[in-house]
Amino acid sequence: MNPIVRLFRSRIYTALILLAFIVVIGVFGYRFISNYSWVDALYMTVITMTTVGFGEVVPLDDQSKIFTIFLILASIIIVGYALSIITEYILSKNDIEELKHKKMQKKIDGFKDHVVICGYGRNGKQAARKLQAHNKSFVVIEKNKDVEERLKHDEVPYVIGNANEDEILLQAGVDRASSFISALPSDADNLFVVLSTRQLNPTINIISRASQESSYKKLKFAGANNVILPDKIGGDHMASLVVVPGLMEFIDNLSIVGNSNINIEEVAVEKLFNTKKVVGRTIKDLDLRKKTGCSVIGYKDENGEYTVNPEAELHLAPNSKIIVLGKPEQIEELNSVYDIELEE
Repeated sequence: MNPIVRLFRSRIYTALILLAFIVVIGVFGYRFISNYSWVDALYMTVITMTTVGFGEVVPLDDQSKIFTIFLILASIIIVGYALSIITEYILSKNDIEELKHKKMQKKIDGFKDHVVICGYGRNGKQAARKLQAHNKSFVVIEKNKDVEERLKHDEVPYVIGNANEDEILLQAGVDRASSFISALPSDADNLFVVLSTRQLNPTINIISRASQESSYKKLKFAGANNVILPDKIGGDHMASLVVVPGLMEFIDNLSIVGNSNINIEEVAVEKLFNTKKVVGRTIKDLDLRKKTGCSVIGYKDENGEYTVNPEAELHLAPNSKIIVLGKPEQIEELNSVYDIELEE
């Protein structure tokens, strides 16, 4: 808990205790000094503390008048103190929230080549979890303020606002981002957001969700690099569990399906050779199996074309990448041996 909030809460508790104490003093004072009933004593205490100006239950004697004067003075001080503390707490709470938002925005402004996730529903939240597992910097755009508490709980950098507005997209750093994930429930909203994002950042990699197959071509035309149909993928996955259950069970144990342990890594070949001169080098020259225990299961050339299970004699090209598979500890060994820093 924030130290300032803790301090104010302790002051509020003190003020409430003092208020309760003065009420008890007033009730017992009127009960035994003025011989009021318990109800009348409570009534007199309340109207005296609140200074509403109602008349006494019965005329007060000198001793009761002196006690009432004491109760009025004490009430003014304690009630005034309580009101000032509560007012200060409310105002400071707003200031604290504003400072937190400014601090978060400053952090977001420092991001570069990060990922922007639009929407924090089921798909958006799952994407955020995967990016957290890979230590990838990202920002969530969410227009529903009711989701803000969930974002805070998950410790996710976020911007509250409508992604249809360019100002909100720029606030999330879409002009500096490397990828954009549009996970809104409405295909029309996804279409508009994808179009706006592509205009703000022509080189960004855009991945959009779609509910209807008819929206696929429209989203691709608007500028999405990839369009995902969650319902179709879910149906294919369930059918695959019937047709090839063993294979799907194996895939489900890989990090690509959601496990926090990383089993698959994509690495630029320049990092593996620690030089930009990779012409003439082959996968065999890497000798990753012996050095780290990882196996090369794929190759992505400079044009983005993939080769599954490439030959050991395959010549590597500049700006290409390899995909390796291994146990989490083997992936860690790979990162350690080649001094590969995970993105933050």
